Amino acid sequence: MKQERSRRPGQVATAAARADTDPAVQALRRFRQIFAAVRTHFRQVEQITGTGVAQLRALSLLREQPGLRISALAQAMDVHQSTASNLVKTLVERKLVMGARNGSDARVLHLSLLPAGEKVLQRLQGHYIGVLPQALQTLPPAVLRRLNTDLDLLLDAMQADDTAAQSPLASL
Repeated sequence: MKQERSRRPGQVATAAARADTDPAVQALRRFRQIFAAVRTHFRQVEQITGTGVAQLRALSLLREQPGLRISALAQAMDVHQSTASNLVKTLVERKLVMGARNGSDARVLHLSLLPAGEKVLQRLQGHYIGVLPQALQTLPPAVLRRLNTDLDLLLDAMQADDTAAQSPLASL
């Protein structure tokens, strides 16, 4: 059994003061704030609509662009095509979206919003994009370039897997 060293009150205060000025700790706290804000937003939206945020994004895009194909939906959502396909399958099962094959290529499925899908979106009162993407869109291009460069350094230091880059935040 490992014996713990007891700290004197002055040592604890000094360690806490170092943590408050440590840039790595400050960055970690900011990530916690971002994750908490996103998680809170997801919960609120799900409570209002009864639908997950990735599904809401798909519904919103289909309202804006009726007849989208799954590949175009995946591209618009910046997710892998299999992810979009799984989302669409759930939306079709819930009778929020309809897929129709028409035109010369019977393999192509054109998606459209059903009245029940429109009702779900009406609960949000407007276009759905998500709290983090919306916040990022408000930042000037120079800030976004710098942020991307800095995040690339962090991802390299973490040896992060690139496959998660095209997964909806709600699924992570």
